[in-house]
Amino acid sequence: MVDSAGKAAHRSSAVAEAWSVPMLFPPHRQRPKVVVKADLLPAVSVLSTAGLLGIPLGWLWSLLAPAQRVRVVTADGQLAPLELESWHRFDDLAIYGFLALATGLLIGIVAWLMRERRGPVVFLAAAGGATLAAWLGTQLGSAFVNSKYAVDAAPALGAVVAQAPRLESGWVLVIAPLMTSLVYALLTAWNGREDLGRRLG
Repeated sequence: MVDSAGKAAHRSSAVAEAWSVPMLFPPHRQRPKVVVKADLLPAVSVLSTAGLLGIPLGWLWSLLAPAQRVRVVTADGQLAPLELESWHRFDDLAIYGFLALATGLLIGIVAWLMRERRGPVVFLAAAGGATLAAWLGTQLGSAFVNSKYAVDAAPALGAVVAQAPRLESGWVLVIAPLMTSLVYALLTAWNGREDLGRRLG
């Protein structure tokens, strides 16, 4: 009699535990707060280091971008491109765009690998550094190609000369930061942790 009563009590307690309120409504967990002050100095380092990538970006573009061959058509030095040479205007933009994509990809991955500093502060610094690198690359790249294709004397009428590559659109400045933002956002979504794994660093 006592055993059957004990079994019934144990069974009823098990049912009560299974249907208890805490199981249906788990306690609220406190979300990790965004760290700002501790990430400021690393963010400045990310911004400056990423911006320095504009130097190799501009140098590589000056090596790969094709010059446009033009002919001197007037005595005052007016130039006209040869047949099909005007296509190189697009080639110059495309080459710089692909190099900027690679730069943004590199910045986004390296910034994400800083596990202990993951968050919006370093993300904004990485995007800003990619923008700085893109701008610095256009300035230094133009300087490199202008010195490479410098003309010492005025060309004669009818002469064919190589015109330095040019970047004729400012939209190339947004390619690197957009790529950095996309890579960082995809890695954040893939991680899935509330603190992005900072505590595991």
